[in-house]
Amino acid sequence: MSESETTARYRPETRLVHGGTLRSQFGETSEGLFLTQGYVYDTAEQCEARFKGQDPGFIYSRYSNPTISMFERRMIELEGAEAARSTATGMAAVTTAILAPLKTGDHVVASKALFGSCLYVVQDLLPRYGIETTLVDGLDLDQWQRALRPNTKTFFLESPTNPTLDVLDIAAIARIAHSGGARLIVDNVFATPIWQSPLSLGADVVVYSATKHIDGQGRCLGGIILSSEAFIAEHLHNFMRQTGPSLSPFNAWVLLKGLETLGIRVRAQTESAAKIADALAKHPKVTRLVYPGRADHPQAETVKRQMGAGSTLVGFEVKGGKAGAFRCLNALKIARISNNLGDAKSLVTHPATTTHQRLAPEARAELGISEGFIRFSAGLEHADDLIEDLAQALEKV
Repeated sequence: MSESETTARYRPETRLVHGGTLRSQFGETSEGLFLTQGYVYDTAEQCEARFKGQDPGFIYSRYSNPTISMFERRMIELEGAEAARSTATGMAAVTTAILAPLKTGDHVVASKALFGSCLYVVQDLLPRYGIETTLVDGLDLDQWQRALRPNTKTFFLESPTNPTLDVLDIAAIARIAHSGGARLIVDNVFATPIWQSPLSLGADVVVYSATKHIDGQGRCLGGIILSSEAFIAEHLHNFMRQTGPSLSPFNAWVLLKGLETLGIRVRAQTESAAKIADALAKHPKVTRLVYPGRADHPQAETVKRQMGAGSTLVGFEVKGGKAGAFRCLNALKIARISNNLGDAKSLVTHPATTTHQRLAPEARAELGISEGFIRFSAGLEHADDLIEDLAQALEKV
């Protein structure tokens, strides 16, 4: 397969290994890691043409870099997007995708059920610049419709949601956004590109924290924004070039290596998560169980329509509130307490005191984040070991 040949006609597993590969004159097998800040030119005329965009090539690694370009191209071919820009972190991707196209007087509608940092961007950051925001119950399509205004430019949501794993109807929300001339941005990190394709459902922009499943082994930070050529060129290209939320070439190389095993890891983690969910659903110390792959999930029909399988995450509530949750967390021997997810190692967190601790108790209660609620991210350990570990930990509740 030549470097210029697209892998779009191949299945996802093949794209994840070969997509976007560029090779130097040395013909390396593994993707090259280009740790360079700048580039040199044969002539002053070539340099001028490069800066004018008349000569293809790289200028400065804050703008672009061969290793970063390979990561972006591989994600483009996996996601089915026209273009992409990578960022230093997942939150840089979210903030850039939302903020870059907006100006004072514009309006944003977002789901209330968001990661804490995303809520900060919508609730606190945007209003500082005169951008109006409205939060809605993402599951209520009427609320999305009523929130539309003549100045609404953007809808933003994540699905499944963090941490309660609600699944929002992306296609229906996209139709509402487009009816008012707005764009829909979807944070797809919990579903991963393996199980959900928001662009095919009508979303205009997809963002990922590549720190999560894409790296998947706890090594580095990264993010990416995928959309149309027009959105990237008109709204993101110059914004990112001038403000510099740049992904490092080294991190891009690590993420390329992560993509090679993404499909294998996500499938195995999802299979384990489903088994864990079934086991927890029967446990007397568990008062609520949420998993998108189960028939008793509140949005099971939506899951069937838009997701290929359930998530790698399980949400469950234990008896005894915060004290009961902490006893469970502290008794675990395999799963480790962390606010990350999508790792090869199983990770567990208490959202009420970590990712969503800045919310008022009433706001957490409205979102279903109780003091006893735990978010479990299934790793690559044997599912039976994880189930046994959770069982002995729940005995402490």
